[in-house]
Amino acid sequence: MGDLGLLALAWWWGGALLCFTVPTGVFVAQVLLARFAARQVGTPVANPVGADTAAPTFPRVAVLIPAHNEAQGIGATLAGLASAHGDAFRVVVVADNCTDDTAAVARLAGVEVLERMHPTLRGKGHALQFGLEHIRRCPPEVLVVVDADCRVSAADMQQLAQVTMDRHTPVQCKNLMVAPPGAPVSVKVAAFAWLVKTWVRPTGWGRLGAPCQLMGTGMAFPWAIIGQQNLASGHIVEDLQLTMTLAAQGHMASFYPDVGVLSQFPVNAQTVQTQRSRWEHGHLGMLQDELPGMLALAWRRRDARVLALALDIAVPPLSLLVLAQLVVGALALLSSAWTGWWWVAVWAMGLLALCALAVLLAWWQWGRGVLSGAELLGVPRYVWSKLGIYKRFVRQRERVWKRTDRD
Repeated sequence: MGDLGLLALAWWWGGALLCFTVPTGVFVAQVLLARFAARQVGTPVANPVGADTAAPTFPRVAVLIPAHNEAQGIGATLAGLASAHGDAFRVVVVADNCTDDTAAVARLAGVEVLERMHPTLRGKGHALQFGLEHIRRCPPEVLVVVDADCRVSAADMQQLAQVTMDRHTPVQCKNLMVAPPGAPVSVKVAAFAWLVKTWVRPTGWGRLGAPCQLMGTGMAFPWAIIGQQNLASGHIVEDLQLTMTLAAQGHMASFYPDVGVLSQFPVNAQTVQTQRSRWEHGHLGMLQDELPGMLALAWRRRDARVLALALDIAVPPLSLLVLAQLVVGALALLSSAWTGWWWVAVWAMGLLALCALAVLLAWWQWGRGVLSGAELLGVPRYVWSKLGIYKRFVRQRERVWKRTDRD
């Protein structure tokens, strides 16, 4: 290879490694900042659903629950909200394209129930819009969105609504998914990765006053903001799309980890695969289609908060981040051995080491109750198992919202 070819290769490696440095640096910084916050206030409690908190007054709240064939689990969700039914705390269930007894179970719980049937307009976004149009007839001060399979308390939702009113901005509470008893190691690893994404990272970023991503459940909005939105969407990651839409309007969500919602991962292999494909194809699709526009928006507005949100979204799923670094590290070692540019290998392996250390720190601080030390060794196998999902993104990207079975 001539001098010009070597120069081009050097520039290519510099650009590629810089692209990996940004999301890795953001991820490491978020974990370190979260750890610093934990040292200041003590180790967070593992149970995301807090105890009832007394308060003199609460804003008028409407809890909107989209549900598709959730008859088996929605009763437990509604039971957690039963103590606060009344004019100031409405619970509205949208039984969307249901073929089971979801609507009947919800009515027995004494909440408002809407039934929606449509042969083509399917997905959570359409259900949310249907409920939003109903609630507009008697609007609350705060709208809270909760999934039908979550465990949640009325007191937590009232507290979340109060924080939303105080901040005058959308607020996302902690959203954890746990592995059910007897779950295989792969599901426990997935629960740990979810914990990092939905608890550790937003906690760390919040230390800088940066906004967070909406997570689809446990999210609260001032009615003045959400009442003007059109949520009808069949997008497979409607929560991330809403995050970007609101950010473009100047409404960025903040994180509130003191209360939360809790749900379980499914254990059926096919269900897990479908769920992961939807989440990760949707995230990667948004990175590809929408992230450049958000970065451009941050530049035009000279808005550090928009930039911080864009950088947070730029961090890919943890398994993809680790898998990509492993591949790039191996290629960097081969390239360095061929060209003698050992800076390439040092840079690439340094990023991999930093990412690994951040994962270990997150596990030590937050994940030991989710994943034992021995089970932590299953992470490489879990990462490898995701390779098929990323291959399908290139060959057959998932674009249609699919509901996964809970069984």
